Amino acid sequence: MFWYSLQQLIAFLLDSLRVVWQPLDQKDLEILFLRQQLAVVRRRQKRAPTLSRFEKLLFATLITQIKRAGRPVREQLGDFLLLFQPDTLLRWHRDLVRKKWTYAAAKNRGGRPRTDAEIEALVLQLARENGWGGGKLHGELKKLAVTIGETTVRDILRRHGIPPAPERQRRTTSWRTFLKHYRHQLLACDFFTVETLRMQTLYIFFFIEVGSRRVHLAGITAHPTAPWVIQQARNFVWQLEESGYPAHFLIRDRDSKYTAVFNAIFETEAIEVIKTPVRAPKANAFAERWIRTVREECLDRLIVLDQRHLHDVLTQYIRYYNCARPHQGIEQRTPIPLPVSNPQGQIERRDILHGLIHDYRRVA
Repeated sequence: MFWYSLQQLIAFLLDSLRVVWQPLDQKDLEILFLRQQLAVVRRRQKRAPTLSRFEKLLFATLITQIKRAGRPVREQLGDFLLLFQPDTLLRWHRDLVRKKWTYAAAKNRGGRPRTDAEIEALVLQLARENGWGGGKLHGELKKLAVTIGETTVRDILRRHGIPPAPERQRRTTSWRTFLKHYRHQLLACDFFTVETLRMQTLYIFFFIEVGSRRVHLAGITAHPTAPWVIQQARNFVWQLEESGYPAHFLIRDRDSKYTAVFNAIFETEAIEVIKTPVRAPKANAFAERWIRTVREECLDRLIVLDQRHLHDVLTQYIRYYNCARPHQGIEQRTPIPLPVSNPQGQIERRDILHGLIHDYRRVA
């Protein structure tokens, strides 16, 4: 502490003597006052402050105005630089000069003009809507009287991160494309759980027709064993034959409750069982979305007493869901089509689950 105080005292005395001995007018006094403050800042900091790119540019530009005949530039800078070394400022100036010439060279560089933005947008549209490669895209553009080279087409695809045609075709035949194309032949099944008033966990097993969004309650149990799941599958297949839904695929996850016997029950009905990828609930998106709907609209708004109570609640809700609730995914239709209502009939409200849900219809 003593040596630090002594050092500060000596620095103060030297600064004071330098100020007293110099003849100063008002402008020089202000400059010297600022320089003394910078000197104090520099002594108190262990390293030079960090400057922004703009500040470096400003200092490097000002160096061109420093001209004192007969003295080297480094010596001239040393007269007033306090925050950083003269070599640092000279390096910034060299970088500024280098960027100037680099920009000038790039500006004067020749080459083909950039492809028109409308043509580039058309190339990207055709590439994203189809699995075509550069050659096919070039031919399609030529048919549309668009003048562009095949190499340019490939460069546009590469610049926008669009992969080559074989890889793009594999992506086009994605899980989403499969679901969309075969939705009227798809079934999906899943489980979800509900906790009763006495904290008993009940498992709900259901099927959903992806094309129509019709839901089938397969069963409710506290112990979902493999034999129980197999029996529910048999019961559902009998119901499916009566409904006439043209199912060819069944989507399920990789739960161990789905055994080989479970698969065989559907395969005997010419229904192929498709397992979703590992830890990919979105692959069974339609079943997952129905679970979210039944929770938000029904189960989260009441307390389930026991298994019998849960069965009654789900039976009423599924009847409403299939016969009266419009669905955005199927253009606001109901899974089971409604009869044509009389537009002049009186509107009647029907309470579902003792008023938990309201259904409206016109009465003849």
